[in-house]
Amino acid sequence: MTSSLPNRFRQRILAREQVIGFWMSMASHITAELAGLAGYDWLLLDGEHSPNDVPMFLQQLQALQGSESAPVGRPSINDPVEIKRLLDIGFYNLLVPFIESGEEARRAVAATRYPPAGMRGVAGLQRSNRYGTVPDYLATINDNICVLLQIESARGIDAVDDIAAVDGVDGIFIGPSDLAAALGHIGNPAHPDVQAAIRHLYDRATAHGKAVGILAPVPDDARRYLAMGMHFVAVGTDLGVFKQATFALRDAFR
Repeated sequence: MTSSLPNRFRQRILAREQVIGFWMSMASHITAELAGLAGYDWLLLDGEHSPNDVPMFLQQLQALQGSESAPVGRPSINDPVEIKRLLDIGFYNLLVPFIESGEEARRAVAATRYPPAGMRGVAGLQRSNRYGTVPDYLATINDNICVLLQIESARGIDAVDDIAAVDGVDGIFIGPSDLAAALGHIGNPAHPDVQAAIRHLYDRATAHGKAVGILAPVPDDARRYLAMGMHFVAVGTDLGVFKQATFALRDAFR
């Protein structure tokens, strides 16, 4: 096992570099290992809309050991116990869903920090500290956890300035599908109202010096968001790529 510290991915997010990601929903260590060979800057391992649990996440992290891609874990909810468990198994980057206020943002950050900066529980031997072999882990880990918060509701839009202003929030991620639903345009993130909201979130978050990201599995959308200046963009999903290729192969032989 090699150390993931210092957290280069967080450094790139703080520098607001453009980094290209891929969304992993298939809850498989095999597909994770394969994606890890592709050379994406980051891979999102989803625990909100996918059948992942802690043991499955652990297998995927082990499969990604040695990959150049930074794993980003998405818990199912902004819960300090769930976040603590993901941190302990070796996630250094988290995307926390459905943040709607500055207080929720502060709670998410606090869940990733050891006291006195936060409320993360202290374990002894764990995968995150290489089972006690990382020198000065307790003194340095708070500065090596990347916290990305997802805004995907009307309340979140209204609170974007409060959320982005929270110390320890490294980036704001826009959930286009839920945002479209919240604005009355379910299934249509291309609607002008939704696109205006996305632009507003981008402008307000960058005004606070935060990186901004989005999921954009349609190539034209991804290129447009990158041209807008988005910093961390997931340009595809494992389910989408697998479905498209499987159906295309079937059609080629019909």
